Amino acid sequence: MLRPTAIEVYPEQDFTLKVVFDNGETRHFDVKPYIRGEWYGQLANEAYFRAVKTDGFTVVWPEGQDLCPDELYMMSVSQ
Repeated sequence: MLRPTAIEVYPEQDFTLKVVFDNGETRHFDVKPYIRGEWYGQLANEAYFRAVKTDGFTVVWPEGQDLCPDELYMMSVSQ
């Protein structure tokens, strides 16, 4: 079975993402645990965090930060 892919993403309050997957599920992913270090630390800037987009597979930011698609799906929750 193939993992669902991210087709839409919406930044939300408190550094979470609302992600719509191609299987019809909408799930929420908490990015806070990833916001550390020089590379992912850029996500602490709220304007930059809100620049998130989907590439049709996972979520990405302008400088190339992304999340593993498996982790994005498996660690997100339905609400």
